Amino acid sequence: MFRPLSIFIGSRYTRAKRRNHFISFISLTSMIGLALGVLAMIMVLSVMNGFQREMSNRILGMVPHAVITGAGQPLNDWQAVAKQLDGHPQVLGTAPVTQLEGMLSFKGNMQPIEINGIDPEAEGQVSILGSRMVGGRLEDLRAGESGVILGLMTARRFGLRIGDKLTLIVPELSDAPGGVTPRMQRLNVVGVFKVGAELDGSLAMIHRADAARIQKWDPEQVEGVRVRLADLYQAPMVASELATTMGEGYRARDWSMTQGSLFSAMKMEKTMIGLLLLLIVAVAAFNIIATLIMVVADKRADIAILRTLGATPRQIMTIFMVQGSIIGLTGTLIGMVLGVLGALNVSALVGWLERVTGQHIFSSDVYFINTLPSELRLEDVLLVTLAALVLSFLATLYPAWRAAQTQPAEALRYE
Repeated sequence: MFRPLSIFIGSRYTRAKRRNHFISFISLTSMIGLALGVLAMIMVLSVMNGFQREMSNRILGMVPHAVITGAGQPLNDWQAVAKQLDGHPQVLGTAPVTQLEGMLSFKGNMQPIEINGIDPEAEGQVSILGSRMVGGRLEDLRAGESGVILGLMTARRFGLRIGDKLTLIVPELSDAPGGVTPRMQRLNVVGVFKVGAELDGSLAMIHRADAARIQKWDPEQVEGVRVRLADLYQAPMVASELATTMGEGYRARDWSMTQGSLFSAMKMEKTMIGLLLLLIVAVAAFNIIATLIMVVADKRADIAILRTLGATPRQIMTIFMVQGSIIGLTGTLIGMVLGVLGALNVSALVGWLERVTGQHIFSSDVYFINTLPSELRLEDVLLVTLAALVLSFLATLYPAWRAAQTQPAEALRYE
């Protein structure tokens, strides 16, 4: 009898007596605070997911997911290696690559650079370079012409335009006293790319045949075969498996060896920001404690009457736990709905603010991206909602216990 009655009374207690509007106001602010906390968590986590997706698409669309190389020697027949690698279910594309490190020199200015020797015809299977050209074409890289495609930051730093010439300096082991002698190669700028990441200032492309000539190899020899994977986060395991399949004469390396620290930092940043935002939800949730304590004080006479009618302390606890849970559930659901809508429309909202204010919030001259990306994930929404509900429920326990300890005689003495 008392269990449905406890739920009914608890739901009625979410609104205090007309003579005490302050408690109703506190209940409303608890709901609003909880809703805003849930809204903020969902939107911020979605925006961070969007940034991570953009960085993954841009950076990992340019650097190799994995590279299968020979054990200390170049590959003589990379086509046969690529054909064998294509048979793996995780492999979506293959292309030859030769990676060099050196210095670019132009009119007395120098900067370190990573050079990838590529095959323009096969590069589209493993990278997004062709779609990121802002000057020239990928096909302008031709064997024997010493062409180079630079990132936009490098081109701006040197003031280079298509057709300009610069010098590539590559170290070479020798018998000289220092052990290393510089080897110089004149390059012609045939294209400029922009991916919107640090790679625009640290990466350049030449033809694989030109890279082989710099390395003093045969024109058809390459360092290894670049592989694009279906699940790039499985790259360490898949790369090791591919090298094992190819035999003892092959080695593997993957993107986590060069870019892994960046994405680990991004994951850590998302975790820490999520925990900090959870404190906002916790503060809002524990406002329910203050609300329920005041309701308990306001309803002491009602509690005493219920006790004299036979209600047990457990049933009294249920009444106030229901009331607090309703406040928490309402605030959480409102915040979840608004958060989902906000995460799905945050890019449009930022665009509207830019049009209204006339200011570019994300200028492409300052930031690598000119929009605010967002990627709503179901697991984030469920995690935030569950955390808010659990905190709201925990906040009801102490006031409900205090209400259950009310003695009828003491409560009715001055009534």
